[in-house]
Amino acid sequence: MASERVTLTVTDADGDREISLSSPNKVVWPVEGGDGITKAEYADYVQQVSTPFLAANGHRPVSLERFRDGIASSDPDAAPGAGGFFSKNPPKGTPDFVDAVDVTYNSGRSHPQIVLNRTSAIVWAVQMNTIVFHPWASLASNTDNPVELRIDLDPQPGTGIAEAIVAAHGLREVLQEAGLEPFIKTSGNRGLHVFCPIVPEWEFLTVRHAVIAAGRELERRIPEKVTMSWWKEERGERIFVDFNQANRDRTMAGAYSPRAKVGAPVSTPIHWDELDDVDPTRFTVRTIPGRLAEIGDPWADLQASPGRIDTLLEWWERDVSNGLGELSFPPEFPKMPGEPPRVQPSKKVAANWDAEGNPVED
Repeated sequence: MASERVTLTVTDADGDREISLSSPNKVVWPVEGGDGITKAEYADYVQQVSTPFLAANGHRPVSLERFRDGIASSDPDAAPGAGGFFSKNPPKGTPDFVDAVDVTYNSGRSHPQIVLNRTSAIVWAVQMNTIVFHPWASLASNTDNPVELRIDLDPQPGTGIAEAIVAAHGLREVLQEAGLEPFIKTSGNRGLHVFCPIVPEWEFLTVRHAVIAAGRELERRIPEKVTMSWWKEERGERIFVDFNQANRDRTMAGAYSPRAKVGAPVSTPIHWDELDDVDPTRFTVRTIPGRLAEIGDPWADLQASPGRIDTLLEWWERDVSNGLGELSFPPEFPKMPGEPPRVQPSKKVAANWDAEGNPVED
């Protein structure tokens, strides 16, 4: 039997488009103590928030995290992303109003990646069962040079939003001392994301070094609260400053993107004066349209005055000259120059590694 379908009329800047939405009454997110959020309700949400959504996530490569059956688990502690898969390349049958751009990945391979430039493209992504939108830090017009410096404040076991708030205030001071203007949003889960608009003059690896410099400075100031340790066994009950989210093709949930958690929490831009009292669980697919109508978009001016990372790069060079070099890369990356050995510190046998972090052959 064919699934139920409805036709939505979606208004774009260049006219109306009709999009067929299958299974509109399918529950995408369960909601504790209430009716679940359906696919039709979700399609309505993305239309209501499309202006700030596109400002933050549009006109750039984006990866779609898709869930064919929605968030099936009713367990509020279920791991985010369980049961999903990623679409980076335009799938077969992608309509012509969904754009694409060729990007180069860390492997050196190039391939087209989806770009969302209009409301109808977001609704199409909902029809394709997308829940989380993961935009690149660079624009489609120049995919190699980020327009944002991004830092993920990731709570470790034993910590949560309260500890992330302390880290965020400290990080704001560091970044402002470096001449940057930070913006903040909830992650939609337990952490916080700090973004700084920057002029696109540096490629990803250089921006990563700027992030490491900022993180190291923050760690020096509040070492009992934050850590730059890549290995989980060394982090303790601290907030991890995830410097590797600054790498090419590494992304985090975009502003106004839902997350794959019960209740449909949304990664939400906030004003800094909201931070101390923030409750991320209040920001959901059902509450964000009303919030935008009431206070507007806290990130409306995000790209108005992009800054420069020169000071952070000076800090990076200072730290390198003081013996603090490159940090670990994600395991799927090729071995990078100056990278430490890719082995847990507790399992490392010094005699098996040379000074460059390469294994010593027998």
